[in-house]
Amino acid sequence: MNAAKTQAVEEEMQRSRPETWVHDPLFNIVLYEPEIPCNTGTIGRTCLGVGGKLWLVRPLGFQITDHQLKRAGLDYWPHLDWEAVDHWDHFLRRFSESLQDLNKELKERQEAQRDPRFWFFTKKAAHLYYNIEYHRGDVFVYGRESVGLAPEILEKYAENTVRIPTLNTIRSLNQSVSVGISIFEAKRQLEMKE
Repeated sequence: MNAAKTQAVEEEMQRSRPETWVHDPLFNIVLYEPEIPCNTGTIGRTCLGVGGKLWLVRPLGFQITDHQLKRAGLDYWPHLDWEAVDHWDHFLRRFSESLQDLNKELKERQEAQRDPRFWFFTKKAAHLYYNIEYHRGDVFVYGRESVGLAPEILEKYAENTVRIPTLNTIRSLNQSVSVGISIFEAKRQLEMKE
């Protein structure tokens, strides 16, 4: 499938989904250049389960219409709040726009506005995921399954890098496992504050 046709299919998928997705996501989960459709499908299902929004930063190692993506996400994918963007700077721009829209709406309803922080997951981080105090709307960024996040991103956001500790017997955890561990820790913290 060529790029134009893939984009048309993605746009149609987003237009045709029911209005059940969350406009004010609990968290924003960003997959930077994901490579494995099964991981992305599983993460999409996790996002839906916690009320999160999934952001996919291109290039992707698969097509959104990929059978394995849909299989891992089962029949939940049409209900997921997700967006695919062309590159990292495009994500930052779109996220900023959506945050401005959300905060405008929250202000009109006289509710607390969101001031999300970014957390970049990497095995090279000093901060442990369970020592972070998470807030509603925070942004969790995960790199490619094969090589992680781009060095320039890690360098720019070094103070906001986070790791999930593992033994040295493995290179890293599966991406969908990492997302599940970190998102449910953040959800646990927020629920304890309520």
